[in-house]
Amino acid sequence: MLKEGYEGYQPLSEFLAEAEKLLAKSEDCLNHLHLISNDEEAIQCLRDSLLKLANITHARDVEPLSDFARCVHEVLDPSRNSMDLGQQVLLALKDCLTLMAWQLELVDPTSGQLNMDDSEQSLLLDALATQLDQHPPRRISSGTPYQTLSISKRNN
Repeated sequence: MLKEGYEGYQPLSEFLAEAEKLLAKSEDCLNHLHLISNDEEAIQCLRDSLLKLANITHARDVEPLSDFARCVHEVLDPSRNSMDLGQQVLLALKDCLTLMAWQLELVDPTSGQLNMDDSEQSLLLDALATQLDQHPPRRISSGTPYQTLSISKRNN
């Protein structure tokens, strides 16, 4: 189901292919970070891929995955902390990306919906935020694409 107000309807198969491509790009960025710790370009690449994933899943009304990708993106915001992505952080990120890939596999091929409990997402976000000495981001589901949310809207 495409949310009202979004142009450019994308068939489910194209949406799933694009989401898988964005997850693969995220994993490539993460692999790069294993080789070159704290590389700013790789961190930005990962953040960009997660934001795009959050937005396309939001447009398809796959809110559990959309919100999870947005939260991981937010935790990686360099303005929230000094980004020291040590091995434990990278492992926590890998766990988040693995769950996202698994959830993408569970999107109903007919309806495009993902019905699930978000408790594992919350546990992984807590672990990631803890590794970065942060509080986990607030979980939201809104009708606004994430890149247009202002900080004041996200923190209300």
